[in-house]
Amino acid sequence: MDTSSYDKTIEALTLISQAITSDRYIEDILRLIVIVTAEVMHSKVCSLWLVDEKTQTLRIRATQSINSEYLKERSLKVGEGVVGYVAKHNKPYMVANVLEEPRFKEKELAKKMGLVSMLSVPMSVRGQVIGVINCYTSFPHEFSETELNLFTAVANQAAVAIFNTELMVKTKVIQEELEARKLIERAKDVLMRKRNMKGDEAYKWIRKRSMDSRKSMREVAEAILLSEEL
Repeated sequence: MDTSSYDKTIEALTLISQAITSDRYIEDILRLIVIVTAEVMHSKVCSLWLVDEKTQTLRIRATQSINSEYLKERSLKVGEGVVGYVAKHNKPYMVANVLEEPRFKEKELAKKMGLVSMLSVPMSVRGQVIGVINCYTSFPHEFSETELNLFTAVANQAAVAIFNTELMVKTKVIQEELEARKLIERAKDVLMRKRNMKGDEAYKWIRKRSMDSRKSMREVAEAILLSEEL
């Protein structure tokens, strides 16, 4: 690896590392990953697919390509196509020419865009594949072991960034849900005391008020608690 490539690699890993501890939205992080990866790998197109554990499918979530056809929403089952194969087996896959690769599913699109060689690498955290990242060239190219190692390093760092971001989002949602439940319970106590209601009656009252006013049950509960303080 020449000095320029090494510097770019370090820069890419640094940028993605910073994303791990930032408060960026997940879409911003995915976009950042494909942009820096495309630059480091000198690829015409870089795409990132994430696994939906419930449906066992992969959906394309980010690309730096501006081609309208490539930007369309697409999905593959785990095990289907090159991307699905990489996700299922958790190992990289190199393709010399995508138009001649039996596993490659999007030959017409590749032909239109002039895509030739492909390197597909899993993004995994603690052995679990959360997605796949691909890079394509517009000319025949045999990816070297150095390029594979570089791409794998970026993919692993990207996986951690994505995993941590999604974990933070889930944690925040859970915390908000718990806080809402506590507020609703406190509001129920107020209604039970002030209106001589039973617990289930108070809950139904809050829920009906929520539906009628088109406000969340948390907002209704907060209003009840605020009135208690007045």
